[in-house]
Amino acid sequence: MSMKAIQIHEFGGPEVLKYEEAPRPTPAPDEILIKVYATGVNPVDWKIREGVRKEPATTRFPLIPGWDVSGVVEETGPGVENFKKGDEVYSRPDISKNGTYAEYVAVKADQVGRKPRSIDHVNAAGVPLAGLTAWQGLFDHGKLRAGEKVLILGASGGVGSFAVQFAKWKGAYVIATSSERNVDFLKKLGADEVLDYKKENFEEKLHDIDLVFDTVGAQTQARSIQVLKKGGRLITTVKPENEREAKDKNIRQEGYMTQSLPSELDEIANLIDSGKIKPVVSKVFQLDQAAEAQELSKEGHVRGKIVLRVINE
Repeated sequence: MSMKAIQIHEFGGPEVLKYEEAPRPTPAPDEILIKVYATGVNPVDWKIREGVRKEPATTRFPLIPGWDVSGVVEETGPGVENFKKGDEVYSRPDISKNGTYAEYVAVKADQVGRKPRSIDHVNAAGVPLAGLTAWQGLFDHGKLRAGEKVLILGASGGVGSFAVQFAKWKGAYVIATSSERNVDFLKKLGADEVLDYKKENFEEKLHDIDLVFDTVGAQTQARSIQVLKKGGRLITTVKPENEREAKDKNIRQEGYMTQSLPSELDEIANLIDSGKIKPVVSKVFQLDQAAEAQELSKEGHVRGKIVLRVINE
């Protein structure tokens, strides 16, 4: 059986993304086959397409990109007991395997959560990768507690917009950086202070920050060490680069890889369904417009998430 998918047959620019027939996957033991309704677009997608980021699967062509999905269980493999055909689910599948820019994807059952009931698949598809990344950075690695001050660098993107909401829900004092056009947007999400990175040097205004959550890296990350109090924490989605400066202030610096944990997907879904957290989807494309969607992602100025719609609900 075949399906429609976006595939790449070589590394390169957006022109290597081909909308074509591909074999429909069969779920292995402990996997479920998800009928894809929508898939999120993330920077990792175009980094793998360009060959900048190497994952085990990317040495094998053709490759289907995309690692964010909301859809419906079509079929379960042997050994799967907690899901059945027709269940609405969402997931950040294994990034080393074929992805979700397709009509169907096979995913390990232990990487799948129940889709939030209160939102449609397009909005749900924008949650798993960015939501889990923000949750794990703030709580699993950053150990953020109520009453602490957190600085979120690059707050208006997919990960940052969740981080602002999660941190506020936790009871932290939330300071965010963004461009001027996103100041009001971030305040509506719950940021207590928003600093325009083009006009203000945050290291001249801030001090005694408990946690920096960095989605930017480079010089922005280096400058953020100055605002942390002694013994503070710097958690980054990119790479920690300032060991000596961090050591001088007894700062715990840590980078991490996002894990796909159903318990956290379920927790995030509950927060969405109770109205405490809202996914932000700024642009929706059809599956065959994947090249355009990735180019927009690469520009780096997207508010919230970009999503590819696979099935019109």
